Amino acid sequence: MTLPSTYADRNCSLARTLEVVGERWTLLIVRDAFFGVRRFGDFATRLKIPRAVLTSRLKTLVQEGVLSRDGEASGGVEYRLTAKGIELWPVVRALMNWGDAHYSPTGAKRAFRHERDGGPLDHEGRCEDCGLVVPVPEILHEPGPGFEPAPGSGRHPVVEAISAPRRLLEPIVTSPARGR
Repeated sequence: MTLPSTYADRNCSLARTLEVVGERWTLLIVRDAFFGVRRFGDFATRLKIPRAVLTSRLKTLVQEGVLSRDGEASGGVEYRLTAKGIELWPVVRALMNWGDAHYSPTGAKRAFRHERDGGPLDHEGRCEDCGLVVPVPEILHEPGPGFEPAPGSGRHPVVEAISAPRRLLEPIVTSPARGR
């Protein structure tokens, strides 16, 4: 039996969710938005995603209220996670944990800490030092023991910023992009 091309008419929350975040590249865009990427050109550079595909995925994420598309006085456009988008963090974190457990023999690619006390976060997002479930804006991310820069990633400012310890959602500031 052939699967339908869309699940929008299905009475299943998972199927409906996959309509929004289930296409190739979409969760990587969301992940990078958590890491502070905001500009079209920076997503394109970081992910090496075809521009037409990126345009389509960003449009869907904006239409669904996962990202907002905000213009600036300088003429640049930035994409920011909305409250609805930030609610995806446990899903993104769980998928990263699963990938680390099954595909990263040298350890986690990213380590997460509580900004307030520096305590490491467990797989549920709870600080191992103070016991609190840490809200997304108070999470620090840094390279973990299994981190390796992507081959050919070069010394691009976005790649360097994501590779350095920083807070989730903290915007990566690069030179203004033209266009989108």
